[in-house]
Amino acid sequence: MVEEIFLANIALILIIIGIYGIAAKRNLLKIIIGMEILTIGVNLNILVMGLREKNGEIYIDPLSQSMTIISIAIGACVAAIAIAILINVYRHYKSLDTGKLRRLRW
Repeated sequence: MVEEIFLANIALILIIIGIYGIAAKRNLLKIIIGMEILTIGVNLNILVMGLREKNGEIYIDPLSQSMTIISIAIGACVAAIAIAILINVYRHYKSLDTGKLRRLRW
């Protein structure tokens, strides 16, 4: 029980840090890092919800493990695409600042 609360609090802290990184930062790379920290917090929360205790032994439900593995794979694909877009934006505009990119609208 104590382990679940401790891990759930760590997951909540990671989620809050990720949301802060997405909402408060202006650099695109920092926003992508915040997105990945948010994903790690959500994955940890899924695993914590899958913790079970049987006969004094703690194990993780296979459904939560499979959901986390799928989420990690999707997160890696999203990060790769985001970094590819980031590289193209930097090559074209020579900046990663979202404030400068907003001014380039039509």
